[in-house]
Amino acid sequence: MSVIDDSGVLAIATRLMRLSEQFRRDGHLVYKEYGIDFEPKWFPVIYALHHKPLMSVVELAAEIGYTHPSTISLLKELEKQKLIQSQKDKTDERKRMIRLTEKGRQLVARIEPIWRVFDSAITEMIDTGNNLMQAIIEVEANFKEKSLLQRAIAYKSKQ
Repeated sequence: MSVIDDSGVLAIATRLMRLSEQFRRDGHLVYKEYGIDFEPKWFPVIYALHHKPLMSVVELAAEIGYTHPSTISLLKELEKQKLIQSQKDKTDERKRMIRLTEKGRQLVARIEPIWRVFDSAITEMIDTGNNLMQAIIEVEANFKEKSLLQRAIAYKSKQ
C-alpha cells in the first residue's frame, strides 16, 4: 500500500482522480476495441446534447456540472472534430446555442450500443457492498448542503 492509500480521507480527491483516470483510460481502450475514435472526456457534452438537442453554453455547463471555462474547452475540441456546431441565439446574440452535427448524431448511433456495454461492465464493478454510485450521490448532496470550505471553517472556529 502507498502512503496515499494509507492516508484515508485526506487523499480522497487524489484517489477519486486516480479512479477517474482509470475509468477514462480503460474507456478509451473500450472505444478503440470497437473501432471508434472517441475521447471519454467528450462523453458528458455528447450525451447531454443527445438528450437535449439544443442548449446554450451556460445551460450545457450547468447540465454537465462543469465550469464555464472547462465547458468552452471541451466545446472547442468537439467543434474541431466537427461533432458539434454552434450558432448565435436568434433572440439574444450574446448566447451561443450548441447542437450535435450530423457527424455527431451518426457517432452517437454507433456509440449507443457501447454505452450499454459500459453500463453493464461499470455496474458490475461498482456493485459492491458499499455501492459507489449511491455513495457518490450522497456525497454530492452533502456538498450541495454545505461545501467542504464551509465545513472546514466551522471546524476551524471550534479549535
